[in-house]
Amino acid sequence: MNHNRLEQLSDSIFAIVMTILVFEIKVPIIWGQIDNYGLWLQIKQLFPLLLSYILSFSLLFTYWRAHHFFISVYAKNIDSMLTNINALFFMLISLIPFSASILGQYNRNELSVIVFGIHIILISLTLYWMRRYVLFSPHIKNPEISKREIRGSTIRTLIPVFFAIIAIIICFLSVKLALTLFTLVVIFNLSSYSTVLFENILKKLHQLLFGADIKGHFAD
Repeated sequence: MNHNRLEQLSDSIFAIVMTILVFEIKVPIIWGQIDNYGLWLQIKQLFPLLLSYILSFSLLFTYWRAHHFFISVYAKNIDSMLTNINALFFMLISLIPFSASILGQYNRNELSVIVFGIHIILISLTLYWMRRYVLFSPHIKNPEISKREIRGSTIRTLIPVFFAIIAIIICFLSVKLALTLFTLVVIFNLSSYSTVLFENILKKLHQLLFGADIKGHFAD
């Protein structure tokens, strides 16, 4: 199998899943006449589904972009093992409308956060597995990749895992705070400065805990 077949499959799956997400947002059926205020109340009930759609669509975009880098940029060839990892990744991606619908319709329930969080963890860990295989498998050829770029991709791939775990724990105290953490994951992965900020935070924490500069550990 060549790159084009895998890339076409990836783009098709992401396009279909991103489109299916919006099908959960249905215009309310209203019998008889209704004034503007009554219509607003009906539309207001759709807000949780709209927010779930925006969150899930944004997450899918960050996964699509990461997959593009790992498969189309980092990997110069593919093998059967890499295609199998991709199959698992695509299967989990295809389930996003299900977990997003649960989160949107039952946004006050801790279980909806747990289901969505576990789903994000599984997708991110599969993506991390794919990334490690692409970068370190003797069967996959890579271009010249700097240590900083490798470190940045590691951070961006694993940050959703840590945020999802925290969100699952926090949801028993505040579901809204847990949902905020999912939103921060999207903002983190969409920002081009997030990895630099994360590294600076790690440096400061290390200096506070150990009183030593670890600049050398973050150098290229």
